[in-house]
Order: sequence, then structure tokens, then C-alpha cells
Amino acid sequence: MRPFFDLLKKIIQTGVGKSRFLMAAAGLGIAMLLILIAIQAHSDFNQLLYGTKNQNETADFLVINKKITNSMMGQAGKSIFTPAEIDQIRQQPFVQAFGLVTSSQYRVVVQAPGDLHFATDMFFESVPDSFLDVKATEWTWTTSDRTIPIILPSDFLNLYNFGFSLSQDLPQISQETVKALPLEVVISGSAGSAQFVGHVTGFSDRISSFLVPASFMNWANEKFGTGVVAGTSRIIIKTPDPSNPALVKFLEDNGYTTNQDKLKFSKTRMIVQTIVSVIGFFGLILLFFALLVFSMFIQLIITSCKREIQLLVMLGTAPRQLQRYLLKQFVPLYIIIGLVALLLLTGLQYGVATVLARHDMLVSPWPGLPVAGGALLILTLVYVVNLLTVNKYVNREA
Repeated sequence: MRPFFDLLKKIIQTGVGKSRFLMAAAGLGIAMLLILIAIQAHSDFNQLLYGTKNQNETADFLVINKKITNSMMGQAGKSIFTPAEIDQIRQQPFVQAFGLVTSSQYRVVVQAPGDLHFATDMFFESVPDSFLDVKATEWTWTTSDRTIPIILPSDFLNLYNFGFSLSQDLPQISQETVKALPLEVVISGSAGSAQFVGHVTGFSDRISSFLVPASFMNWANEKFGTGVVAGTSRIIIKTPDPSNPALVKFLEDNGYTTNQDKLKFSKTRMIVQTIVSVIGFFGLILLFFALLVFSMFIQLIITSCKREIQLLVMLGTAPRQLQRYLLKQFVPLYIIIGLVALLLLTGLQYGVATVLARHDMLVSPWPGLPVAGGALLILTLVYVVNLLTVNKYVNREA
């Protein structure tokens, strides 16, 4: 029996068998590496999008409004969201939190004190407090207060400092100075006018609007407004992923728009997902061919030793013993291929993590559990396919 086993081993390692054996081993190794790369790339992508180390709070909030077209000009009502549209947005799976932006229905004039000589018409808006990125203890207002807390957009101060002030030969001012300045605020409407003192409590990078507390907005709209309950033309949402293709498609399909800078990664994400899918697809194709070549190779070995197998069976050798020996020749190779693929992937992952870290994008430098699970699943699949092939052809020749 031992000489026969030596003969089987020689067939595996030499001649036509050796070339097919190496081709199958190389195909299996490349297929496994591609599939593991696809799994790890998907894991890295999720870490970049949803990992706590990479989260950017200001990018999670979007202010949505309708696109203004030529046909809508002069018809302000068409820019208002209907109750059905509001409910549709609220029920979308990518919306974690939802709020209405309330606009002022009265005229606002703001004047800066002293030598700044700055006065402008303005408008106020309010949003639910949970959507504010400025934590101000003074963000309250009652009807007895003559001071209005105001949150300004950061871009507004930049425009003043680097545009208006330079062109008008006015002094540039810091955020601290603006917060210390008492602003003269005059609001007017159907019920006359009233004067207040505006106090800037902070600057928002999230919402490009002049914000006041909801309590003041509701009171002022009721007292100085038109008396007609107006709809909302702007909605603010919180979403876990502004680059979600489903979100981008929803906005485009319904004629809505938002800060496009926060959506710019949508196309990049789709490209990355496509690349990952293509890599995984080619990996599966190579895995299929590797399994096919291995099966053909095993069939060739068994067919070449048909007479010897029949003779050994006649002499009392159990087919199961032959099957175990054949499988024993391949299992160590499977393990080696799996380890080499994991080592190569580990080197690639460490290099990718190092490069990304230089750009403040953090991913794990080591492959995760899904990669190990994927490698184990592939090796198990290869073993099962070869086990079935060996059992089939050994029993047939015996």
C-alpha cells in the first residue's frame, strides 16, 4: 500500500499533475486575496463613514428647501412644503431627526452701535433647540425681555471682515467683540414697530441663517405678522450619512436642494462601492475556476490510478482510506494559501491605514473579524468541494 501512496504523491508533484496543481493553487490564492480585500475594503469604508473617530457632527445636519425655477418666480407659495411633503420627508429611513425652520413674517432692521456705521435689513429664523450647534445658556426669551439672543452664521462675520469692512474702510471685528456689542434691533409689521437690544450669543457653522429663540419667533409672528399661518419653506434634518445615495436620489427626484458641499462624497461613495463589488465579483469568479481546476486535477489523479485503486480495493483496502490520503495531500496546501493571503492582506491594510492617518482618516491597521471569517468560509468551501469530488471518483473507480 505504501508504494501506491508514493505513486499518488509523485503524480501530484510531477508531470501534467504538477502544472495543473500549481495553477489551481495560484488561482485559489489570488481568488482568496481578492475576496478578502473586498471584505476589508467594505469594513474600512464603514469605519470612515460611521466610525466614532471619523464622525463630523456638522456634516450630519442638512437644511432642505425646494429648487427655485423660472416657473416658480413670483409665486412664493410654490416654495412652501405641503403637509404631505413634510410627512414624506419625515418618514424617510435616512432621517434620524426632523425639524421645521420657522421664518419671520415681519421686517427686521439691525444697526451696530458706535463708529461701525453698519445697518442692514435682516430676517430672523428659528429651529428646534436640538438642531443648534451653539450651546448658549442665554438662549431663552420671555415677553418681558427686551434683549433678543441671536445666533449668527459664521460666514456672515467673514463676509463683513473680508468684504464689506475692507471696501468701506471700516474696522474688522472678532467674534468676541461682536458678542460684546449691543445691537439695535427694530422690528415692524401690522401692529406697528418695537425696538429691542440684540445680543449675539454664538456663531453657527451648521445653519446659514440669523437665528432667534422659537419663543420670540412665535410671539413676534403673532404680534407683528400678517395673522395668516404661513407654511415652511425650509426643513432641517439629521442624517447619519449625508453622502447616502438614497438621500441624494430622493432630493433630486423631488426637486429639493441643500448644501451641495455636504453631498459631494455621494459619487465618491458609489465609485468605491462599485470598485469593491467588482473586486469581490472577480474574486468569486477566480474562486469558481480554482475549485473547477482542483476538481479536474483530482479527477485526473484518480483516473490515472484506476487500475491501482481497483487492485488495492480487491486486496482489502477501504475506499475511505484512499479518500483520506488524497485529502491529506491538499489540506496543508489550503492552510498555507489561507495564511499567505491573510499575511499579504495584513501588510496592505497596515499600509493603507498609515496613508489614511496622514489625512486624518482613521481605520484599523489590522484586518477585522469579517476577514478571518471570510478566509475560514472559503477554505471550508474548498475542502467540502474537494471532499465531494474525491468521494465521487474514488467510489466510482473502486
